[in-house]
Amino acid sequence: MQPFDTGAAHERILRHVQQLIQLTEDEKAYFLEQLKPRVLRRKQFLVQMGEVCRFETFVVKGCLRAFAVDPKGQEHVVLFALEDWWISDFQSLSTEQPATLYVEALEETHVLQIEKKELEQLYLAVPAFERFFRLKLQNAFISFQNRIFSTISQTAEERYLAFRQRYPLIEQRVPQYLIASYLGFTPEFLSKIRRELATRR
Repeated sequence: MQPFDTGAAHERILRHVQQLIQLTEDEKAYFLEQLKPRVLRRKQFLVQMGEVCRFETFVVKGCLRAFAVDPKGQEHVVLFALEDWWISDFQSLSTEQPATLYVEALEETHVLQIEKKELEQLYLAVPAFERFFRLKLQNAFISFQNRIFSTISQTAEERYLAFRQRYPLIEQRVPQYLIASYLGFTPEFLSKIRRELATRR
């Protein structure tokens, strides 16, 4: 595995954060002190169903997926996360109840994590971070709401085209069967859609 480049990781997360809030040098230093670097191997779990999720996780490099497993053992992809995305089992993190999701690295992945108790202290020490994470949560809610709306109002082809337009990097890096799971298709049905689209070019 590649070594974790802490300096580059800190620069990346500060650029990301300062798109929404402005920090003093002391606030930057305090924030960075709370972050814990971690490297995940391909197929290693960040979170597993049944354990309590205790970290917010920022993706520095790599790709992860969050998925649930139904009673029949079928996996359902809920979320992908690439560079500059945050991921965790948000319900477990908030309620301190066991996670209902698995979060798995799809490739070697470098992350920065902040534990819930440090996050609460960060809100007190640097109040601007309450706004930052509130905006992130709002954006995540809007994304899930749009996904639900597309599921009930769009054709399968329209859903796939919207996904491809919104997340072009995901399609390039994630296996087709996982994209099919995210969209609620079988891999065979997604292959059929892609073939039909290809014939129209």
